[in-house]
Formats: sequence, structure tokens, C-alpha cells
Amino acid sequence: MAIRDTARALREGRTSSRALVEVCLEQIRTWQPATNAFIHLDADAARRDADAADAALRQGHDRGLLHGIPVSLKDLLDQAGLVTTAGSRSMTAVAAADAPAVAHLRAQGAVFVGRTNLHEFAMGTTSEDSGFGPVRHPRDGGRSAGGSSGGAAAAVATGMCHVAIGSDTGGSIRIPSAACGLVGLKPAWGEVSLTGVVPLSPTVDCVGPLATCVDDAWVALQGLKTAGPLPGTPEAHPIRGLRIGVLRDFGWRAVDPGIGARVAQALDRLVAAGASCEDVPLASAPLIVPTYVTIIISEALDFHAPRLPTLGPDYTPAVRGRLESAARPSAADLAAAHEARARIEADVRSLLERVDVLALPGSAITPPWLGQAQVHWPEGDELTRAAMLRLTQPFNLSRSPALVMPVGEVDGGWSASLQLVGRETASLVAVARGVEATLATGSA
Repeated sequence: MAIRDTARALREGRTSSRALVEVCLEQIRTWQPATNAFIHLDADAARRDADAADAALRQGHDRGLLHGIPVSLKDLLDQAGLVTTAGSRSMTAVAAADAPAVAHLRAQGAVFVGRTNLHEFAMGTTSEDSGFGPVRHPRDGGRSAGGSSGGAAAAVATGMCHVAIGSDTGGSIRIPSAACGLVGLKPAWGEVSLTGVVPLSPTVDCVGPLATCVDDAWVALQGLKTAGPLPGTPEAHPIRGLRIGVLRDFGWRAVDPGIGARVAQALDRLVAAGASCEDVPLASAPLIVPTYVTIIISEALDFHAPRLPTLGPDYTPAVRGRLESAARPSAADLAAAHEARARIEADVRSLLERVDVLALPGSAITPPWLGQAQVHWPEGDELTRAAMLRLTQPFNLSRSPALVMPVGEVDGGWSASLQLVGRETASLVAVARGVEATLATGSA
């Protein structure tokens, strides 16, 4: 059930937090061996916290919509008393306190069922280079569940938790959400505290939710932001009159034909329901990859360069190799990259002055095989990592809120996802709610 329905059932006595946790633990027993979604599980703590949540409700202490809801945390966010591994054997320190985002969820009554696996230090899109073994796709253990928040996606997709918290520096919430048929919401940069979160690139890192519906993603995001009462979900934006800017040249340049067709069909349905679609250009597209690489490598080295001389052997070979072979950008190159990032932000902002939301596929490819190095296109080969990042990383650089949602399946049963980009998170979620309802029912 959606979080709001589950919350109602809790308050009406039709279920309990303990019962919800037991279902999740049963799913974990079933799916953890196949997916390796979790690095750390503490069933006793989850049961204890669920019992406390149930007792609090009986005593009239209701913390809100997340009270008693089973949640997983990407093992990148500090949780008091546990090691924050960031998917690396090199990380062994026990967190002294919750990260503020985790503390907010705890204050909302969320019950933490475990800490999910990820691509080591969030430096990859496939979740296969982890010190704790690769995350495997629930539908096919030979394929990636996406990354870097692959464990989070696998956990939600299999019911091992109700909602998962991930992070997104170039698509690490949206890529696995697209791979696993989920809603993934990257908020605007700065919206959720990054204190107590192992950094990849602090000027673009974001923390946000992976969920099964837009409303759950909104509720979880608000829970990350405040210990106080949660704001209501924005009312669904009417589809009639909605102005959609379609990033056709950028978003469909090299895309799995089935995904491209499914997303185009979804946009056609929105037009039939009264929306208007206008092709718009992403003029700053040539700046995206060099800008992203310069900023991410520079800021990643800020964290890792002091650690590698002594702790490098405890990194996975692939991630260690990327870091050790990376040349630190000069101060002038980094300054130029930040200027280019601001130009990309201005470009996206300018487009969103013309339309209500931007639209493009959420992923260019279906889940790749673990170990797959390249994607083959008619015009040439592309590194798998680059193919997975290409459609999501612009909106980390623009600092825009962005959301992916499933819009059908392609051959083989893999999900196709629509990505929406907005001016700010509340209006984006309002549009996404309207789109979700329209595509589900065929009416505006």
C-alpha cells in the first residue's frame, strides 16, 4: 500500500508497525540472497523500534505519516551506532550521531530496517563495484539494478522496505529507479542536508527517496527535511493546459528504441488529455560531460586523496584505479567548470520559463549485464557508465529537481521511464502527480 493508506491502516488498527516490519523481514529473507541489496540488517532493532512505534500510537503519540513505516537507508548516511561503509571496506568508523536527514526521519517515527548496498563511494552507475559484493537486479541476477543506489532500488522493488533513501550526484537515485520500475525523486540541490553524508561531490550531491508512487516520494522527501509536521502533498497539476518542453534532440539522440517509443507514447497520451508539447533545445549540452567530470573528480579527490596512500588496498580495484589515475584539475580549470555549471543552470532555468516542465527518457538503456563495458549504438560504442549517466547528469549540474516514473515496459519486460525536470520540487511533484494519474487511468 501507499504510505498514506498504510498510515490509515495503522491508525485504524488494521495493521501494526511490527506486522509491517515482519513482512519486510520476510521479503529480505527471500530476496537478499538473490539481490545483495543490504550491507547491514538488524532485525532485532527494527522489531524493537516497530514495537515502540505501536506503543506510542496506542498512547496517543502520533508522529505523522512516517510513524511506523519501514524505511531503508543507503549506507552513505550516518546512523548513530553503526559504521557508514559507503560500500567500502576502507570505512570502519562508527557514526556518533545520526545525519540530520536521518534524525528527521527518526523524529517522524520511521523504522529503519537496514542499510543498503551501493557502488563504492557512489562512484558508479551499476552498483557492481562494492566492497560487499554487487547488487543484482531482482528480475535477473546477471544484470545491474542501476547505481549508485542499486540496493535501495532493489529493496523497494521487492518489498524489503516501503521506501528507500538514496543519493544522487549524476543520477544515482533516478538511474536505479528507472532500472527497477520505480519513482525516483532528486530534489533541488541544497534542499536536504548533506551533513553526515559521505561526499562524492558536495556542490552537486543530493539526498532523496526511491518509492513506488509519486506521493510516497514526496512524503519521504519531506521527512528528510524536517522533524516537524509534514506539508501536504501538492495538488495534482491539471494535464489540460500543461506545457511540456520535450528535450527531443538531447533525450532521444541515442536511446533504446523501445524506451524511446514508450516515452513518446506517454507524451502523446498527455497531449490527448490536453497538454501541449514543444520541442526545446538544450543549448548547453556540449558543456555537460567536461563540466561534470572536472567538478566530480576534483571534489572526489578532496576526500579520497588523503586516504588512498594508507587505505587504498581496502578499496575495490575499479574505484581505486579511477581515483589513482585521475589527474587533479587545475584551479583555473575548476573555476572554468563552475562557470560552465552556472551556464548550464541558466540554460535549464531559461527553458523552464517557457514551459512548466521538461521531459525526456529517464534512462537510455535497459539494465546492463554486470561487467558490461560498452553499449553498442548504430553510430558507435559508448561506455556503459556514460550511457547510464547521459540523460540524468545535466540536472545535477543545473541543480534542478528531477523525477523519473515508469511508463510501461519494453521487450523483455524491462521498465521504460519518463524523466520530468521542474523549476522547484513542489511544482514538479504536482505535475508528476497529474501525469501519474493520467497515464494510469487515461483521463486528465
